[in-house]
Amino acid sequence: MRADAAFYSHALVTASRNAGAEVSITVRLDPAIKRAIATISDDAWKAIKYTDAIYDQETGRWISRAEVAEVPYTAFTSKKAGEQVPGRLVVRRIPELNPKKNQGQQTLFDLWRFHAFFTTTPATERDTVAADQVHRAHAIIENVHADLKASALAHMPSGVFNANAAWLTCAVMAFNLPRAAATLTTAASLARATTATIRRKLINIPARIACSARRLRLHLPQGWPWRTAWSMLYDALTPGRATAPI
Repeated sequence: MRADAAFYSHALVTASRNAGAEVSITVRLDPAIKRAIATISDDAWKAIKYTDAIYDQETGRWISRAEVAEVPYTAFTSKKAGEQVPGRLVVRRIPELNPKKNQGQQTLFDLWRFHAFFTTTPATERDTVAADQVHRAHAIIENVHADLKASALAHMPSGVFNANAAWLTCAVMAFNLPRAAATLTTAASLARATTATIRRKLINIPARIACSARRLRLHLPQGWPWRTAWSMLYDALTPGRATAPI
């Protein structure tokens, strides 16, 4: 169960653990977390592949300088001993590059920005680097949220919870269907496209419907850039039937 710092609470973590799930939750840099980070030795940090990083063949390192390390950590120590949750504190650090603070003078030592998360996943299942990679992957859900908010979830239609729940179910179905259709086209750009893009390129097509020999035909414009992708989708959904002429 992956979540950001807003969901870091004893109730959520214990509920997840009682349900048999491991957790991976971002933590705030409060005094307890900072003290735990301070115990990490300098030789414990490992270089990792980071966003827009470039691998330097000569030095054998990623020049982004993003590094990751971990330390054993027990969460919620203010609770009773039986309610505390043991786990691992995985920390990612990146150089602090703020020209406003530099003022033309170099620092005597590197300054870092730290990003930490608490996980109960055993190290035998995921080491430090793997745990960091898996945790950072949770941010992809933000793209889904943005896509839904740009369409059906721009507003809820009712003040009744059940009505909104039904609306959400329909919104998720409307989100999944275009993405499934885009995947069937085998076009990489469409497989990663937003719902609005898929709707514009595959659904709202400039076609004219005609009937000939008891068959419906779609007449599409010449030079349409999405002809191949749309034809592959049509063939996948209606196997054995001829595609419409263009």
